Amino acid sequence: MTTGAWVLVAAVTLSAVFGGWRLRVDGRFRGAPVAEAPETPEEEPAPSLLARTPYDDRLGERATLLQFSSAFCAPCRTTRVVLADIAGVVPGVAHVEVDAEQHLDLVRRVGITRTPTTLVLDRAGHEVTRAAGAPTRQQVLTALAGTA
Repeated sequence: MTTGAWVLVAAVTLSAVFGGWRLRVDGRFRGAPVAEAPETPEEEPAPSLLARTPYDDRLGERATLLQFSSAFCAPCRTTRVVLADIAGVVPGVAHVEVDAEQHLDLVRRVGITRTPTTLVLDRAGHEVTRAAGAPTRQQVLTALAGTA
C-alpha cells in the first residue's frame, strides 16, 4: 500500500473511534461536584446558580432544567423541545433556556464549555447533574428521578 492509502485508513479509523466515543458520551448526565456542608449552623447555604441573574425567579418547585444554548446550534433546538415537553408533563419542573452568548458571565461561572449543556437544578437552584450534548427524554427523566 502507498503512503496515501495508509493515511486514509488511519483517518477513517480515528474518525470511527471518535464518532463512537461521542455517541456513547453525548447527552449523558454526570454528577455535579458535591457541595461541602457548612461547618457551623450559622453559615448560610450557597445561593442558587441563578441568583442575581434575570432567571432567578424561574426555579421549579421540584427541579429546574437549565439549558445553555446558542443561536446556530441544531442540537440546541432538539434539546429545547425535549426539555420543554418534560417540563410540561412533570409536575414542579421548570425549563429555563439561557442564550450562552448573551450571558457569558454565567457561562464562565458555571463552567459551560459547549452547547447544548443541560443542568438539572434542585428546588434551591443547586446543580444536581449536567449533560453536554443533546440528552434523550429518558436520560432527562432518569436525571430528574434524583431530585425527588
